[in-house]
Amino acid sequence: MGGVVELHTHRFGPSTGPVVLALHGLTGHGQRWRRLADDHLPDVRILAPDLRGHGRSPGVPPWDFETLVDDLVALLATETSEPVVVLGHSFGGATAVHLAHRHPELVRALVLLDPAIGLEPERMLHIANSMLAAPDYPSVEAARFDKLETSWAEVDPAVLEEELTEHLVPTAEGRVGWHVTMPAIISFWGQIARDFVLPPPDLPTVLVQAMKVSPPLVAPAFRAALTEHLGEHLTVHEFDCDHMVAQARPADTAALVRAVL
Repeated sequence: MGGVVELHTHRFGPSTGPVVLALHGLTGHGQRWRRLADDHLPDVRILAPDLRGHGRSPGVPPWDFETLVDDLVALLATETSEPVVVLGHSFGGATAVHLAHRHPELVRALVLLDPAIGLEPERMLHIANSMLAAPDYPSVEAARFDKLETSWAEVDPAVLEEELTEHLVPTAEGRVGWHVTMPAIISFWGQIARDFVLPPPDLPTVLVQAMKVSPPLVAPAFRAALTEHLGEHLTVHEFDCDHMVAQARPADTAALVRAVL
């Protein structure tokens, strides 16, 4: 039986005060939140873990939303006794929803940046197979090109360089790949295809959909269900950007976080 793991956690801002728990997307890492924290929310206490299977956190199974939530519950128990704002991007947004669904007492508000939840199984199978077929790159330049072709074109080039420096590691035969546990990543694509869950009906929630993502990662059925379920407690924004919302629109993202704080 699997248990919780101690997550490698990046901490930004003051050591006291209300907590924002920031959750990265699939194949990402907690350090991705540094620019948002340092440049736009320097007075806000932000916990940004590497989720299980990502970055410097353990990659052991089980690989499912329930286990990810258990990891986060254990982290929060060591950091705060108060409910937190959860800021989640993509797969991190899906994890945030599962956390709020299972442990509403731990979450005071959600900010969901282009959350990937309840998506088509065939689409997730295609992505997983593509990743298995090409799990790494022949060079750093190839990794940079891949990022620019897959939603990073609007991101400050300096931020992209930080991503490459922080998150690329050597693989076999002189190649490079992202600092992830690949079996976990493949499994998590399957988790995104699970039926979505919803947060508590009275939980203040902000949903951002990145309108340049086609087909969308915000499933229409999830957005509709969230709208009906939350009513006046939901605020929806449509950003004219690609999927990397916090990196492409950091000032706007910071304003959303401050609004729920």
